[in-house]
Parts: sequence; structure tokens; C-alpha cells
Amino acid sequence: MAQCQKAPLSPGYRKVQNIDYVGAGDPRQRLDLYLPETDSEKPRPLLVYVHGGGWSEGSKDEADVLLGLIKDGTPYAGASLNYRLTDQAQWPAQIHDCKAAIRWLRAHAREYNLDPDRIAAFGISAGGHLVSMLGVTGGVKELEGELGRHLGQSSRVTCVLDFCGPSDFLTFGGKGSIIDPDEPGGVLAKLLGAPLKDCKEKARKASPVSYITPDDAPFLIIHGDKDNVVPYSQATELDAALDSAKIPSILLTGTGGGHVFLSGPLVERMYAFNARHLLGKDVQIPEGAVPSK
Repeated sequence: MAQCQKAPLSPGYRKVQNIDYVGAGDPRQRLDLYLPETDSEKPRPLLVYVHGGGWSEGSKDEADVLLGLIKDGTPYAGASLNYRLTDQAQWPAQIHDCKAAIRWLRAHAREYNLDPDRIAAFGISAGGHLVSMLGVTGGVKELEGELGRHLGQSSRVTCVLDFCGPSDFLTFGGKGSIIDPDEPGGVLAKLLGAPLKDCKEKARKASPVSYITPDDAPFLIIHGDKDNVVPYSQATELDAALDSAKIPSILLTGTGGGHVFLSGPLVERMYAFNARHLLGKDVQIPEGAVPSK
């Protein structure tokens, strides 16, 4: 699954690096903060980025798309986090880490002038899966874990930007993907601890569609209709399930887009989604096709 490249710091921002959000000294449980250098009387809305890499590689340093969303005088702060990869721990360690990071950020919001009630979760590919889980499992105790010193804090997020993330491992297989979910050494087997055919209940419990309830966060779902890694059907299935639960959901389809793409119109709609849900602006976000180049 795709990774992003390391990007330079956005002008007007300072970076606070390698914050240990669990307190155990594990480099895979650290996050970076990107904070505007200008003072603000009001706490800043926060965009939290979760990287991709098939749950088996990647880093918080690969945050170029995040930095593109918080630059040019936008009022946002940003965070990019590491989580334990599959060579270290199997599911649900990854979502336990992400939730611990959100709890840490909320507990330290006043220290960094962050608004604990305005937190967007944005992820690409495997990161899209993890932010989707954040968006739909705010009240699911078994997925909270027991990491860190801030277990009394909520791990809920305000809204979710899911960029080509898996949503249902039970329907992931078949045509349209180069990933074989039943391959013993494949990325899904490494995540779940066994090929999908041998751990279907665990796969169901690792799927965002299994947890959708009417109080979940609004979603922006971005997916290319030619994605040969995570099938486009994963996006339409998630969108339909959210619609059925009457959760605000916007599906942006990259026409001819493969696995991860960017275009000016797409970025503008991502800006608009954040402005609506983090800034309270009455902006329209056209649903449907978006150029992939």
C-alpha cells in the first residue's frame, strides 16, 4: 500500500518532534506536532494524520499531504503519528495506538492551544482504515486498549477523511486487487495473524463497517475507481453503510484514479470539508467525480 514522501515544514509552522504519547519509550508510539507560529486567542482545530504502508511500513515523517492542508495561513494545527507495525504487533495494536494518541492530544490540548472538540482524523490507505476505525468506534471499549496515562480522555474524533482505506475485510477479496487476503505471508495475514479464510471473525472485528452507529463522525471518502490495491467497492460499501445510518458521508470518486492520487479540485474539496466540520462554515462540497490529475 502507498506511502507519501517526507515533506519540508510548512512556512509559518514549528514542529515539536517525537512526543511519546504512551510513555513506554517505543519509537513507534510517538507523534509530531505542527503548530502555527502566530498566536491565537482561540484554540486551534487539529488535523491528525495516520500514514499508510500496508500496516507493515511507513512513518509519521511521510506527512506531505497533511502539510498541504495546514499551510497558507490556514487556522489549523497538525499532528502526524507512528503506530506499531505488523512486524511488532498484530491487530488490534494499531488502533490501540491511534486511540492512545488521540487521548494524549486531547489531554494536552490546553498546553498546545488545541481545541479538543475539533479534531479531524485523516489517513491514506492503511491509514484510511485506521482513521475510519477512529470515526466509528468512539464508544467501543474493547478497541480502546489500556495504553498511556490518559485513559479517562475520549478517543472520539470530529470528522474523518478516509483516502482509499479498506472498510470491510470480508468483502476485500476477489477481482480488482493485487492483494490476496488468503495469502499466508500477505499484508492482511500479517495484520490479522492468519489468512482471512482462517480468521473471519477477527477480520469482521477489524472492519469499520462492523461498528457503524448513528452517533459516528461525518466522513469524506476519497477513492480512485481504478484502484488495484484497495478495490473501489470498499468505498461504495462504506458510503452506503454510513448513509443507511444517516451519518453525513461524501464520496469523491477519482475518475481513472489508481491507489492514491491528488488533484487541485480534490484538495479544494478536502479544504471545504475541514472548513465545514472544524470551522463551522456553511460551504458546499460537491459529491461524485473528481479529477485524479
